[in-house]
Amino acid sequence: MKKKPSKKTVTMAQIIAAIALYVSFQIFSDILALKIAIILGMSTTVGVLLYPLTFTIRDVLHKTLGRKDTLRVVLWSGFLNVIMVALFQLAIWLPADTAHWALQGEFAIIFGSVWRIVLASLLAEVVGQVVDTQVYSFFVNKITRKFQWARVLSSNFVSAIVDSLIFVVVAFWGILPWSVLWSMITVQLTIKMIMTFISLPGIYLVKDKDGVEM
Repeated sequence: MKKKPSKKTVTMAQIIAAIALYVSFQIFSDILALKIAIILGMSTTVGVLLYPLTFTIRDVLHKTLGRKDTLRVVLWSGFLNVIMVALFQLAIWLPADTAHWALQGEFAIIFGSVWRIVLASLLAEVVGQVVDTQVYSFFVNKITRKFQWARVLSSNFVSAIVDSLIFVVVAFWGILPWSVLWSMITVQLTIKMIMTFISLPGIYLVKDKDGVEM
């Protein structure tokens, strides 16, 4: 008779996958944020297409790891983003071989400004995800442990507002006019909530830290 996989093995695989996706999506989003595009008829960064997925992934981590370990993942993700900025600056500082690759100046112009995007992302990520975690914990501990969809939507909505405001203002204030900033905030908040609804079923694929499926 074939032996069934243990819950511990399945849970660990889910945790590893969720952490890898969370960290990767955070870094990818920061790079994609360098591109400002027209989405829904308004200006916004391309990173907004990917970043909202981290909210639901964070909820998966919260569900499997608990609040403290989830915050550790958030902080480690921020640290890796700082390492990315340092590596970009190192690459820009090293002498360019313009004889064999002509786009050295473009590389410096584009990736040389990523530090401000990452700074904005770090502030928005840490503050937004802490708010998300606190709202999620409050819902579970003070309201009800039922209705996972409600706890995810409520925590994501509050944190999405905080996250969007901080990121857009810190990243582009003084560079773009306020009309464009409000456009970016509106689009980011809209897309984040749309992506939350789309990715919401993913929260039901894992068990709570105590092994209870709700």
